[in-house]
Amino acid sequence: MHLKFTKMHGLGNDFVVIDATAAPVVLSPAQLRFIADRHFGVGCDQILLVEPARSKDTDFYYRIFNADGGEVEQCGNGARCFVRYVHQRGLTNKTVIRVGTLGGVIEPRLETDGQVTVNMGAPEFEPSRIPFKAPVRAPLYDLALDKKMIKINSLSMGNPHAVQVVPDVDAVPVAVEGPLIESHADFPQRVNAGYMQVVDRTHIRLRVYERGAGETLACGTGACAAVVAGIQRGLLDARVTVSTRGGDLVIVWAGVGQPVLMTGPAVTVFDGEIALT
Repeated sequence: MHLKFTKMHGLGNDFVVIDATAAPVVLSPAQLRFIADRHFGVGCDQILLVEPARSKDTDFYYRIFNADGGEVEQCGNGARCFVRYVHQRGLTNKTVIRVGTLGGVIEPRLETDGQVTVNMGAPEFEPSRIPFKAPVRAPLYDLALDKKMIKINSLSMGNPHAVQVVPDVDAVPVAVEGPLIESHADFPQRVNAGYMQVVDRTHIRLRVYERGAGETLACGTGACAAVVAGIQRGLLDARVTVSTRGGDLVIVWAGVGQPVLMTGPAVTVFDGEIALT
């Protein structure tokens, strides 16, 4: 079959976006991996399917598939691209939309300056709901890797995150350590491994090794999780600029029980069509 798509990115975290609002689009894991392949396919970190709403209180539903073909619950940069896409395609004229995902309902808002703000919902700290194998909920956890013990914050932003504070993100062995954290036995659904360097109380630098995608240039939910972790540790204020390798996001969190707000760009690169077998 021939499949039309749009290539988009949020700070270099790139996506293939497919419109499935008029007719269902069903893709096998092999087809998803082919689309994501940067040599033989289109190339992307994730594939996003735009689908009709599944409940009366939402406007759309969207599904997120990693480059390895696995479906995941949430994607912050993808959410910003989602709202940009449905506006450009004339699928809605609302500036604030409610979108159902596997990880829950989110509310992206198109700002007048072209940026997109996403209400990512409140973070989840209960280990069983992350999910994370911990006997009790705690502010910090020890996580044993092959030859060392690291301290992490563990939480869910609709998907699981393990965040550690490091003195210099440029010196972290993300390519080596990231896969060990991602597939750690204490995270039954795997986890996104975040490395946060605190510049000051309103600014951090961040690298994230994502489940099923490896290190990406930016991770929206990872930025949210890092700011929440930093606030929990007493290191950050409520409004923080997060500098990723792809650019900056602004994250705002007022505290426990409150939603995390993420603001950043969403860019359309090109439209195309790919033949799938």
